[in-house]
Amino acid sequence: MPIRDHHPIRFGFQATGDHLADIAATAPRAEAAGFDTLCVADHVPSGLSPMLALATAAAATERVRLGTMVLNNDMRNPVQLAWEAATLDRLSGGRFELGLGAGHTPAEYAATGIGLGSAAVRKRRLMESVEVLKALLAGETVTHSGEFLTLDGATAEVDVAGRVPILVGGNGARLLEHAGRFADIVGLQGMGRTLADGHRHEVNWTIEHLEAQIDQVRAGAGDRFGDVELSALVQLVAVTNDAAGVLEPLVDRVDGLTMDAAAAAPYLLVGTEAEIVDKVKRCRDQWGITYFVVRELDAMQPIITACRG
Repeated sequence: MPIRDHHPIRFGFQATGDHLADIAATAPRAEAAGFDTLCVADHVPSGLSPMLALATAAAATERVRLGTMVLNNDMRNPVQLAWEAATLDRLSGGRFELGLGAGHTPAEYAATGIGLGSAAVRKRRLMESVEVLKALLAGETVTHSGEFLTLDGATAEVDVAGRVPILVGGNGARLLEHAGRFADIVGLQGMGRTLADGHRHEVNWTIEHLEAQIDQVRAGAGDRFGDVELSALVQLVAVTNDAAGVLEPLVDRVDGLTMDAAAAAPYLLVGTEAEIVDKVKRCRDQWGITYFVVRELDAMQPIITACRG
């Protein structure tokens, strides 16, 4: 794996639960803690509507960037979404990042009356939408006839063409190769196919799987691979003097996970503050992963400070 350290290390805070419910108070706290991005997930109708929550966060902050992590592509028309993204970017002074995924939760589709296609269909819809959104946010007028979308003269009134970065989160060779071609940021989470309940996913935190996914991004990106930012959605942050004691029960529960892989995987930040800082830098140096999105706010401040020091 190449060293890709020209991207600065960034940290995002994904607000959930009480942090999301009081987003106007959470946003300044995340900014003060040094987070680069405040992110909101998208699960209809759970929590706050992400775009409106981020507009509230924008009004309460000055520096922190604002991201969706990630929107369900099937729930939104890309032209309408480009308009909303451009508006939020303008109102926040150029701080918005648009994160998209293919969607997977059956209850959301049933509640909205939107047909739940196969994973392959949902991914193709996402890929087509990403191409349209990228063109619209680049200030282009889009006339398009594809598998799922037919558009005639669509535009989005962007303040600065190409200023809104697009993050694509997901898995599968075809989707990751496409993200390598078109996305600014690729979100990795070590998840596999959706389980039978439609909510949970298989977990694959092996190094072999991670490196295969990065190779898929590289295959799509070609010469622009160095410009693509790689992100990891961190599932656990634990500041502790006993990393093994925290990781061993997790290894016992997750099929195929070893202690070595758990200690190395970017999705688990467990150890002393110094050990976590070292791990973040190893992930950057070994795999070029430089953007870490976590759900822990207070414990991250010294880690963020140390990584920048």
